[in-house]
Formats: sequence, structure tokens, C-alpha cells
Amino acid sequence: MKSYRKELWFNVPQRRQLINITPEVQSCLVESGVQEGLCLVNAMHISASVFINDDESGLHHDFEVWLEKLAPEKPHSQYRHNGYEDNADAHLKRTIMGREVVVAVSNGRLDFGPWEQIFYGEFDGMRRKRVLVKIIGD
Repeated sequence: MKSYRKELWFNVPQRRQLINITPEVQSCLVESGVQEGLCLVNAMHISASVFINDDESGLHHDFEVWLEKLAPEKPHSQYRHNGYEDNADAHLKRTIMGREVVVAVSNGRLDFGPWEQIFYGEFDGMRRKRVLVKIIGD
């Protein structure tokens, strides 16, 4: 069985953004040489997320509105966590959107359902953060 590991780095210039990372993950899969197996993609920071959904701008807007209703950024004083930092909302948004995804690998491709894509969700940007891609299989 083969094992492959790579870190993808992101520096999002604003506080929040959703980035389609499917092409980067597919490139990792090609590099790995794995034809049949599993691909784990997970955020390595507690204020960022990795999830699967449709790459549609209206849906991305809906995520932003929905997440802001559930865990509004401001006022910062509403959160006990916010003392030294002001990112409690980002921690909560990450919990809602999830830490990682696992995708089956079949015939050397990510085995998705219709419209599925992998996204990196940044909720406390303006600094470098990473995503781990771990692929195992034959």
C-alpha cells in the first residue's frame, strides 16, 4: 500500500473566503500514484474548514449569510474567547462547516457525486494557513 502526504498553504487576504481546492487535491492524487484508495483532506487550523459542496456563487453567498447569522463576527465582546484574539466566531463557523473530508479514490480519480467539489473555508484569514492531504491505497 502507498502512503502520500502533502501540505497545501493558503494566505487569504480577507477575513473570510471559500476556495475550491479540488484541482490542487486532484494534482496531489496524480503525484501519489494511488489508483484505488482514500484521500483525506483536513484543515490544520482551528479557525478554518474543509468541506464538500457545489461550486455555485449563490450558494457561497448563502453560506456567508447563514454562518454570520449563527455566529456573527461582531460585536467581539459577545464572546468569552475574545480577549487576546477576536476570532471566536471563526472557531464556531469551523465547527459548523467541519474539519475534514474523506473522498474515495477510484481509477486514479476523486470519486465524487454530481456537482461535488472540495472547499477550503477560511474564517479568520490574513495569515498563512495549511491544509493536509493524506492519500493511502494502491
